[in-house]
Amino acid sequence: MPASHTVIRETLLDHARKARRHAYAPYSGYSVGAAVWCEDGRIFTGANVENASYGLTVCAERVAVFRAVSEGARRIAAVAVVTHDGGTPCGACRQVLAEFGGEHTLIWCAAEENGDVEEYLLGDLLPRAFYLPERQAGEDELILGGM
Repeated sequence: MPASHTVIRETLLDHARKARRHAYAPYSGYSVGAAVWCEDGRIFTGANVENASYGLTVCAERVAVFRAVSEGARRIAAVAVVTHDGGTPCGACRQVLAEFGGEHTLIWCAAEENGDVEEYLLGDLLPRAFYLPERQAGEDELILGGM
């Protein structure tokens, strides 16, 4: 990461706090904001979006990652998550972060209520993450049956 650890942390936390204001959480009341710092230096944010059909709810961390990927980013170096109590990413979000980050991806979780910030490594939050073996370009055609 090109900037200092503290600058990155504070920048991401600021972006995550602002993103949290856009959360749509009428069912749980648990608003979450997230920001991801990509290896190419770009920052993407997300807020959780709930749905009356609970299974269709999307977490803030995944919204931020999917925004990054849809804009061409492929590697995430650090993540900030802001909730009222400093909650950590759920299991599904940890697995998505593992897809585009790695065991050394930094994750900062902040409590809006008291300002406490905890720092984690993704590998500590999700030991033994699931990964598929890497394939060479074009191998997906074999899997898809030449579609």
